[in-house]
Amino acid sequence: MVKLVLIRHGQSEWNLENKFTGWTDVNLSEQGVREAIEAGEYLKQGGYTFDVAFSSILKRANRTMDLALEALGESNIEKHYTWRLNERHYGALQGLNKAESAVKWGNEQVHLWRRSADIQPPALTKEDPRFPGNQDLYKKLVESGDMKEEELPLTECLIDTVARVKPYFDSDIAPAIKEGKKVLIVAHGNSLRALVMELEHLNAEQIISVEIPTGNPLVYELDEKTLAVLNKYYLKPVAGK
Repeated sequence: MVKLVLIRHGQSEWNLENKFTGWTDVNLSEQGVREAIEAGEYLKQGGYTFDVAFSSILKRANRTMDLALEALGESNIEKHYTWRLNERHYGALQGLNKAESAVKWGNEQVHLWRRSADIQPPALTKEDPRFPGNQDLYKKLVESGDMKEEELPLTECLIDTVARVKPYFDSDIAPAIKEGKKVLIVAHGNSLRALVMELEHLNAEQIISVEIPTGNPLVYELDEKTLAVLNKYYLKPVAGK
C-alpha cells in the first residue's frame, strides 16, 4: 500500500469575492494563507514526508504548496509545475460573480456549468484578454513546445480537464508513485476532481456531488502495483461528516 496526498489550494482572493477564477492568476487570501499553513501542520502531525510535489503553474496553488511544505519542514523536496494541473478554464465566466451570474442565467444553468462533467460554460473569443493565447506565460509555453496552440482553451468542462490531467498523471505522477516515491499534489478544485474521477472510476453523474474543500489534505491509500484505491480520508475533519 502507498499513499498519495492531494491538497486543493487555500482560499483565494476570488474565492473570497465569489468569482469564477479558472486560469486567472489570483493570490491567496489571508484565510487561504492560514489554510495552507494548517494543511502542512496536519501533515506534520500525521508524520507525513514527501519525495516529490506536483502543482499547477498558478500562484494560488504554488503558494499553498510552498507554505504547506514549509510548515511540514520539507521545503527542499523535488517540485514540478505544469499547466496540465491548472484549474478548469471557465471561459467567459472568468471574473464574474457567481451569485450575479445565477441571477443573469438562472441557478440551474449556472449549477450545470459549475458541477456537470460535460457542459462547457460560454466560450471566450481569441481576441479576449482572458484567452491564454494573449498572455505571456502561455505564449512562452507554446514557444518552448511545452504546450500546443490547440491546447489553449477558450472554455472547458470537467471532461476537458480530465483530458489534460490524466495523461500527465499517467506519464509523470503514476510512475513516481510506483517507484516508491511519496507524492504530494497541490492543485485546484476541478483539476483534483478530474483526478478523483480517474482514481475512483467515477462517471459523469457521480462526480457532480464531489466537492473538495480548500486546504484540507486528502489522503488516498493505493495498491502499490495497480494504484487501485483501497481507502481515502481527509486529515482535517470535514464539517457535516
